[in-house]
Amino acid sequence: MSLWLVVPVKSLREGKSRLASALEPGRRAALVEQLLVHTLDQAAQFPGLQRTLVVSACEQARGLARACGARALKERAPGGLNDGLRQAHAVLAELGATRMLMVASDLPLLSADDLEQLAAAASASMVALAPDRSGQGTNGLCVPLAAPFEFAFGANSFTRHVSCVQRLGMGSVIVERAGLAFDVDLPEDLSALHALEMPPAS
Repeated sequence: MSLWLVVPVKSLREGKSRLASALEPGRRAALVEQLLVHTLDQAAQFPGLQRTLVVSACEQARGLARACGARALKERAPGGLNDGLRQAHAVLAELGATRMLMVASDLPLLSADDLEQLAAAASASMVALAPDRSGQGTNGLCVPLAAPFEFAFGANSFTRHVSCVQRLGMGSVIVERAGLAFDVDLPEDLSALHALEMPPAS
């Protein structure tokens, strides 16, 4: 089975706006870039950069992905996360992929083993889902491309994704790992990251 990793990225310069009270624009951009590079470093180990696709409307993010050795896909306007993932889904189907592994680009603790475990939990009849720390968001998933899975990112996406799996008559596996659950969205997330003695930006 051919598995590809998809990493959606909003913008290197305009991403993480909810961190504005904690980081000035330059440091926010540096953080977004550092987190993406970390994700691609792990992707290099699994499933390999030749099967990693970064989806973004941001030219700088796509350029960084290509510089790291990954493929890049320009998100169509007006775009948005769900539209971008549907676009990636179609592209991977054309490339002959059979499974699509997706993770957020803001996971500082992510490891290649996390990616492997999420992929291993999925099958032709099973969707693997990785919730965030709150249990409300979805930080990762692995789906068979043959299934008409409906990406439903946004508020309470985890519940909506589980419901989609049920409507398809498929099974779901919840993969709970720190590397998949810990994302950086709010100032308190930065504080928690500092408490782990892993400062994200100099």
